Amino acid sequence: MDILQLAFYGIVTGSILALGAIGVSLIFSILRFAHFAHGDLMTVGAYVALVPVKALGIAPIVAMPFAIVVAAAVAIVTEKVLYRPLRGRSAIILLISSFGVALILRSLVQIIFGTANHVYVEGIRMPMRIWGLRIKEDHIAIIVGTLVIIAALHLFLTRTRFGKALRAMSDDLNLARLSGIPVNQMVTLTWVIAAALAAVAGVFLAMDTRLQPGMGFHALLPIFAAAILGGIGRPYGAILGGFVIGLAMEMSTLVIDPGYKSSVAFAILVLTLLIRPQGILKGAQ
Repeated sequence: MDILQLAFYGIVTGSILALGAIGVSLIFSILRFAHFAHGDLMTVGAYVALVPVKALGIAPIVAMPFAIVVAAAVAIVTEKVLYRPLRGRSAIILLISSFGVALILRSLVQIIFGTANHVYVEGIRMPMRIWGLRIKEDHIAIIVGTLVIIAALHLFLTRTRFGKALRAMSDDLNLARLSGIPVNQMVTLTWVIAAALAAVAGVFLAMDTRLQPGMGFHALLPIFAAAILGGIGRPYGAILGGFVIGLAMEMSTLVIDPGYKSSVAFAILVLTLLIRPQGILKGAQ
């Protein structure tokens, strides 16, 4: 029963990591650089949702559209002001710039909301008992919400004209440009999708744990481990990698202290880079 309970927690954690890893993979597949501010974009989304939750008394799920809109606006402004002028330069310059963006976003969160921990709902809520498992309503919402988003993203990428354009840009950016695909508009759309996924992942993470300014930064290592394990640049690989990393982190608490769960993600990341750098679904190396 303990193993089943940890496996359930692993699915919850994997759902959050999968959403974050999809955004990282989408950005890498189009722009070819690792976006290290993605975790702090999750933090922004989580804290933005806190405002209507406290002011209006609504559920975090209902407040999620506010988080998505603000996170998307932050991503668009950052892309137009910083990343677009640097787009033709080395990927390492973009990567270092994203570190700066991460520090700015984290500092803004600390200035506006303070450094103390917050929660969406005060008080203790007892979990339900289903087949002997302790299950919270928030956990069900996280898993179901993630599955719905994954299904919607799959339909978008495979059935819509914009989704097919993004896939074409991922395969060959220059050929996509020659084919008449509006590259700048598609890049903006990529940032909107990635920011929306980051905001949802941030809200889910806060529902599962609590809000604190470093929450997204601490989740960044497992997210990148999931993206690289699945195959960096492969959204479907990111989903697979997210659930594998989530399950591995939670199941590891059977043999190690829970405080060292992140080290499991790091170990998997290192092993992947050494043994199969292209990942499970053969993404970029």
